Amino acid sequence: MVMYRRTRSARLAVYLAVVLASASLLYPIAAIAERGQSRVPTDNSLPSGLVAVIENKPQQDRLDLRALNNPFISGVALQIHWGDIEPVQGTPNWSKLDELFSAAESSKKWVHLLIFPGFFAPAWALEGVKTEQFAIQYGPGAGTVLRLPMPWDDVYLNRWFAFLKQLSDRYGKSPALRLIGAAGPTSVSVEMSLPRNPTKWQDDFYTPRKYIEAYQKVFRVYAADFPHQYISLAIGDALNINDQGKIAPREGMRTRQTIIDQAMDLLGRRFVLQSSDLHAGPMNQLPVTSFVMSYSGRIITGLQMKCAAEVGTCSAALGAEGDPPLALRRSIDKGMRPNSAGQHVNYLEIYAPDVLADDMQPVLRDAAALFTR
Repeated sequence: MVMYRRTRSARLAVYLAVVLASASLLYPIAAIAERGQSRVPTDNSLPSGLVAVIENKPQQDRLDLRALNNPFISGVALQIHWGDIEPVQGTPNWSKLDELFSAAESSKKWVHLLIFPGFFAPAWALEGVKTEQFAIQYGPGAGTVLRLPMPWDDVYLNRWFAFLKQLSDRYGKSPALRLIGAAGPTSVSVEMSLPRNPTKWQDDFYTPRKYIEAYQKVFRVYAADFPHQYISLAIGDALNINDQGKIAPREGMRTRQTIIDQAMDLLGRRFVLQSSDLHAGPMNQLPVTSFVMSYSGRIITGLQMKCAAEVGTCSAALGAEGDPPLALRRSIDKGMRPNSAGQHVNYLEIYAPDVLADDMQPVLRDAAALFTR
């Protein structure tokens, strides 16, 4: 995989330099050094192939890991809330993650950990933290109003970093752990997205500089705590608010690009760029998918399906209402299209119901073959 840094404008370079210098003052250098520095993973295998997305169900004692038995699947991505792992500070319940890693190692599958803080941080992690009430913007529980910690709050971030250290100590040397999603200044998932309510964010003194600095801290901690893993950033759209607290239509795009650039600088070839909204249907088409695909060949890239074609009305979103196999096939074809440089993404993440369905097996077989060409 050939990696290179994009040519940046002089304005962006100066801005990023100022941000990184300011962040280093906020996050002690000694603390960063104590955790180590970014290193290349010891195994040279890239995150690649088809990945089964498994969602933790708190009401169930065990994970449904049947998708790991599928011969067309190379990896597994677990979506789980921080609050479901560590409801009591300092005493995490590792039972489901232990189960996951045991199964992944025995089946020779690699793992992508997607742990959600933000709305789903445990109650103790929000004590003494600046929070705001927002409605969950998408996914399970959409519309439910919950407390969201401010992305830059140091008390909240440091508690998240303490959890990451425990996570690293337990699983950091597992041969199955290949990829982990960068989270912290997030809300409903590991995506770099926040609820759309400009007035509230202005009242809470949001600035892109605070947001960028928070991600800079996150990348440093992940680089140190997971020196043998790749680090993914699932992108969304940042807020269109500038450093003066004013609405600025293109500010979100500039903020997003700055965060990507600093991730490339700090993580090097361990950086992975992902979009989690792949679908071939007309519903809510977002430009982030094609944006990520444009990076293929320069850095490691991946796409996650918007939803499971076998569930509810998702087949329409994926491109063929009432025909889940055709819907999934069309979405896979869209995600595997080569970019202008002739390169396609390194991995595709498909929800477990589609991986398990009998009528999906020919689709998965053909998709898996695309990664061997």
